[in-house]
Amino acid sequence: MARGRGRVYVVGIGPGDPSLRTQASVDAIRESSTVIGYTFYLDLVRDLLGGKSVVEYGMGEEVKRVQRAIELAQSGEVVSLISGGDPQVFGIAALFYEYMARNGIDVEVYTVPGVTAALAAASKLGSPLSSDFAVINLSDLLVSRDEIALKVDSAARGDFVIVFYNPAKLDVVRMAMGIVARYRSEHTPVGIARNVYRRGEKIIITTLGMWQNYSGYIDMRTTIIVGSSKTFTYRSYMVTPRGYRL
Repeated sequence: MARGRGRVYVVGIGPGDPSLRTQASVDAIRESSTVIGYTFYLDLVRDLLGGKSVVEYGMGEEVKRVQRAIELAQSGEVVSLISGGDPQVFGIAALFYEYMARNGIDVEVYTVPGVTAALAAASKLGSPLSSDFAVINLSDLLVSRDEIALKVDSAARGDFVIVFYNPAKLDVVRMAMGIVARYRSEHTPVGIARNVYRRGEKIIITTLGMWQNYSGYIDMRTTIIVGSSKTFTYRSYMVTPRGYRL
């Protein structure tokens, strides 16, 4: 890690299991005097926070987290601003860099990658992401439903495997799955992965025609993977072939 003046590490902590943290993320947190984050994510790294100043924020206070990290770094502290999964994939990295750019801020910052939910969920499902895939956020807090629908339609029409993040609102999930169903068979494999690599983990393989039978397992801690037209299931696995001749 770099040494010198105050700085910020925007750290991806992965899905939650300590075995899936990168060494770089552990090093960044250990080097930091202050660790800032959403309470749920801080709970996943409590074992690394001994002797540090910990600044906790709730959901919806992302801007405050960024502002506090910058203030502390400008005062000479080394700060870890943590994010679940990877900080660039629907995490806090984009907000941090955008805030700096829009306010003309010069602070030393490093993005520390982590295992994102798509990869963690896919590892539990077999190999569904072995060909081209698209990742779409179903949260309508920052993006309109019309924009979400357009993106889903484009990905489905292009026959991408689709990974849905943040499926917190079932009506948005139904909209998205309905769009995919215009282009794909009802037998298309669908993986539902909740609390992956955390307590309460639940892994389900169903189909595009039957996924609603498992809607009780779908919330913001769930990742949904919808197969392409080539994806198939074998035993308890989803498989998307790469095209090898066997």
